[in-house]
Amino acid sequence: MSPSFPVGAYTFSHGLEYAADAGLVSSSTELQDWIETVLRYGTGRVDAMLIRAAYDASEEELQDIIELASAMKGTSELSKESRSQGQAFAKTVASAWHCDLSGLIQGEGIEAPYSVAVALACKGSNIPVASVLTAYLHAFVSNLVSAAMRLIPIGQTDGQKIIAGMADVVAEVVDDAMRSPMTDIGSSTPMVDWASMQHESQHTRLFRS
Repeated sequence: MSPSFPVGAYTFSHGLEYAADAGLVSSSTELQDWIETVLRYGTGRVDAMLIRAAYDASEEELQDIIELASAMKGTSELSKESRSQGQAFAKTVASAWHCDLSGLIQGEGIEAPYSVAVALACKGSNIPVASVLTAYLHAFVSNLVSAAMRLIPIGQTDGQKIIAGMADVVAEVVDDAMRSPMTDIGSSTPMVDWASMQHESQHTRLFRS
């Protein structure tokens, strides 16, 4: 989950680029609120539940989880964000860490979303799932903050304050994901999806989502 791990996370903003352009996120306070909402009610919680499910799944169950993970992405760009990072992650762990996930992903045209690829690699390395969730969500927060620092007038110190301020939120989301049944999976972040949709046709873009 290191920023130096080559999954291309720096090229995605998860809809933040349009949100900043539209004035929805223009300060460190608004950014903190936005990220906390995504963690508690959006991609953060959804991906955490998918990681836990994929980690515990049998080979027969795994393909259904991959399809569910793909279906949970509300826009074209958010889907590409997940699939692109999943492909890059799987390629890198296979090349550098001798952890080949290809035998676990079956079916023509099926690509593992980022959350599922991370779950499978960490399961193969016997990393406890709660630790996986914590690291994944902290990396997610850091990527959003990094994108925001290129979009709105906040400095590195404010960025670090937001990352530190998300520690308790991450812990709560991890605890929720560990306890909640998969029937409770879902998101409620319509503004994130709307911002992502608007970003697809935004005139000037730094990011791919």
